[in-house]
Amino acid sequence: MVQKLEPFLLISKSAKGAAAAKLIQDATSRPGVFVFAELLDLPNIQELADSEQYAQHYSLLQLFAYKTYQDYLQHKDALPSLNQAQVTKLKHLSLVSLAMESRKLPYRQLLEQLEMPTIRELEDLIIDAIYLDIIRGKLDQKEQQFDVEYTMGRDVEPGKIEALLSSLKNWADTTAAVLATLDQKLAALTVEAEQTKKKQEAYDQRYQATLKEVTDKHKAEKKTQRAAAYPGQTGLTPAGIAERDRQRERERAEREEQEKKQKEREKEQAKENDNEDDGKGDSMDVDEPPESGKGKKKAPSSDAAQRQQRKRNRP
Repeated sequence: MVQKLEPFLLISKSAKGAAAAKLIQDATSRPGVFVFAELLDLPNIQELADSEQYAQHYSLLQLFAYKTYQDYLQHKDALPSLNQAQVTKLKHLSLVSLAMESRKLPYRQLLEQLEMPTIRELEDLIIDAIYLDIIRGKLDQKEQQFDVEYTMGRDVEPGKIEALLSSLKNWADTTAAVLATLDQKLAALTVEAEQTKKKQEAYDQRYQATLKEVTDKHKAEKKTQRAAAYPGQTGLTPAGIAERDRQRERERAEREEQEKKQKEREKEQAKENDNEDDGKGDSMDVDEPPESGKGKKKAPSSDAAQRQQRKRNRP
């Protein structure tokens, strides 16, 4: 912004009277020039304030440096007439001043302050200001307002520097208070987080202890059940395993002994039965067939035939 004013600063060193007044007209009409404080501070320009003929031009330069379009309308008779470029620039500067006061600018307020006939023309004016990078924001057609994101700074009017410094001091104090509050809240959150961590650790310890107690109890119950299933044994300990194996070996030996005795009894019973059969065969008389009329005698039967005969004669 200041760089575009530099050519006028150079020319103003040798411009006086009408030339200085013409310089003010050119500077306030030139696109891209939005700051004028340095030009106002030059001696040749300040001399115009005491000139009856060109005092209006000095007031015009003050208007573009510090004031708004509404100020121009109120003092229009005491100022030179404006061309279209000057009117547009003054409205852009007025838009910047409004944006410095509020971040939301209703279309209704802008239409009134800038005397824009339609919303379409108002939006075009705002878009031009955005392209000139003197303001940034969003046109909210639904809410009928302009949302300000950034605005350039205008020249500070003499006598308002103290008020600006006071505002900056208030802002700094408010910021410091906010930071102090945030520090307190952060400290409180840190303490709370530490307490929560300790509570969580205590809870975890209780949980692990309870879990161990339940697990040990469950193991003890299983051991008791094993002891009931194998009396006299010691569960899964090495001594219990040895005792279990010895018990099984004794049971197996007893079974084998019982089977052996059973087989012996069966053999003795079978032998007794055979002896009884032999005794009956020796004492039993076998009827001999009568002799034939021819006087022949029948031959004695063989041993096999005798045994067969005994089996037939068993009761």
